[in-house]
Amino acid sequence: MNQLLRKHSLEVEKILAKYPPDQKRAVVMPLLHLVQQEDGFISRERMQEIAEIAGITTTEVASVVGFYTLFHDAPGARIKIQVCTDVACDLRGAREYLNGLCSQLGINPGETTEDGLVSIEEVKCLAACDHAPMFQAHIGDALEYHENQTVERTLDWLKSMIASMKSPASAVEKKTTDDGGSHE
Repeated sequence: MNQLLRKHSLEVEKILAKYPPDQKRAVVMPLLHLVQQEDGFISRERMQEIAEIAGITTTEVASVVGFYTLFHDAPGARIKIQVCTDVACDLRGAREYLNGLCSQLGINPGETTEDGLVSIEEVKCLAACDHAPMFQAHIGDALEYHENQTVERTLDWLKSMIASMKSPASAVEKKTTDDGGSHE
């Protein structure tokens, strides 16, 4: 049996009830959110289960996961940084920013630091081209945007985030930052 249906039958029923039966494929995004909120990423197995519920192929579900930067198909670091390097951002120094940040952390885009705390991914269009270089950070369920960045500013932010994660009473809270970023 489909484990997602077995474990979350009420939530899946509520999601399905919001859409006409001939539009069942519309449940993909809410189901992806449900899975990622619980597991922290969306495994191939969960993609298959979502495809079964939505009446589409696993490839179609995987294409949604691959397209949206909010979804992750593998477990990752506790802090996932995504740097936009599309043309407009690149013209504002995003490529140099990404390379400098990776150099300072000793990793390449798509990699995770040895301690497993930070990963960096190169993405396209985070909708803040006029404030590049910028990054989007995923920390647990929180999503933060940081605009007008420098490598130094980002490293300072990372140090404070890592320190707060290591403190016994730490919790990532949603707030507005003084670096032009906001937490949603």
